[in-house]
Amino acid sequence: MRPCNKAILTILLSVPVLPLAAQQQPAKPQPATQQQAPLTVDTDPVRSPDVEQGPATQEGNPLSKQGKEYVYRADVEEVVLNATVLEGTRIVQDLKKDDFEVYEDGVKQNIVSFQHTDLPVSIALVIDNSGSMAKKRPAVNKSALDLISASNPQDEAFVVNFSDEAFIDQDFTKSIAKLRDGLSHIESRGGTALYDAVVASADKLVEDGKNPKQVIILITDGEDNASTLTLEQTIRRVQQLSGPVIYSIGLLFGDEMSRGEVRHARRALEMLSNETGGIAYFPKNVEQVDEIAGEVARDIRSQYTIGYRSSKPSSEPGFRRVELVAHAPGMGKLTVRTRTGYFPSPRTPKKAKGAQQ
Repeated sequence: MRPCNKAILTILLSVPVLPLAAQQQPAKPQPATQQQAPLTVDTDPVRSPDVEQGPATQEGNPLSKQGKEYVYRADVEEVVLNATVLEGTRIVQDLKKDDFEVYEDGVKQNIVSFQHTDLPVSIALVIDNSGSMAKKRPAVNKSALDLISASNPQDEAFVVNFSDEAFIDQDFTKSIAKLRDGLSHIESRGGTALYDAVVASADKLVEDGKNPKQVIILITDGEDNASTLTLEQTIRRVQQLSGPVIYSIGLLFGDEMSRGEVRHARRALEMLSNETGGIAYFPKNVEQVDEIAGEVARDIRSQYTIGYRSSKPSSEPGFRRVELVAHAPGMGKLTVRTRTGYFPSPRTPKKAKGAQQ
C-alpha cells in the first residue's frame, strides 16, 4: 500500500471533487482510531469532466457554475497551435510567418502571432505501472530521464505512475534527481486505467503548468481495461482543454497480448497522438525506447507556435476542424503536424512570451 501522503490523480464520476493538493503538502492528522480512507474516495483529485462539482474552496478560484459543470469565466480569444513541419522525414526549421496558412472549418484565418524558438515546456511523464511493465520499467525510466535531459533546462515536469489508479509520484519540478526518484516508485500491479490517467494529467497541466506549451509523454504496454472514460471521451476532453500534445510510446511487443489486443491498443495510442498533434511510436523492443525519447525531444524543440483568433464567436459551440498548411519556395511538399481541431474552451490560454504580432 502506498504511503498516505501520496497524491492520487483520479477521475471520479459520482462524487464531488476538490482541487488537487500539492504532493508535498502534509496530510492532515487523523484521529488514532480512524481508518485510512479507501483509494476509491477522492482526496487529492484533478477536477473531472462532465461531473457536478462541489463549491470552489480556493480563494480566487475563477470557477463559475453553468448547469452541471463548473467552467472558467475567462473567454478564449486566441487559438494556439504547436506544429512540426516535415519535408519527407526531415524537420524543417527555417520557415517564416508568411509561409503558413491556417483554416478553421475551411475558412482561412488571420495569423496574429508566430514564434519558432525553443520554448520552455510543461511535461507530464505518464508511465504505465501495471504488472506487465515490471521488467520494462528500468529501461523506460532511463529513457524518460534522457528525454528531459535533452530538453530545455527551463522545462518543468511531473511524474504520474498509473495502473488501475494514477499517482503523482513527483509534482512539477526542474530537478532530474527528483524526477528520477518519482520514476523509481515502481509498484507494478493491477489493471491499466490509461484514459483516466491521460485526462487527469491533462487537467493538471492546464491547472498547474507554468508554461503555455504542454506535452504528455505516455508510455504503456497494453490497452486500457480499467478506465471510467472511453477513448472518444478522452480525446474530446483534451480538445476541450485546448490541451497538451500527446506523444505515445506503445511497448506492444512480446507474447502477452493477442493480435486483436495489440490492434486495439495501437489504434487508441495513434488516435490520442494524431488528434493532439503528436506521434505514436511502436518500438520492437525496449532498447529502442531511448532512441525514440531522443526523437521526441527534438520534435518538441523544433516546433512552430502559431496563434490566430477565430472568425467564429467563442460562444458558438461544437468542434472546430483546424488545418495548418505550409509552403515555401524551393521546397517540396511540406507536411504539417498539429492538432486536428478544438472545442471552444472557456479558459484563456497562456501566451508564449516574445511571440511576434
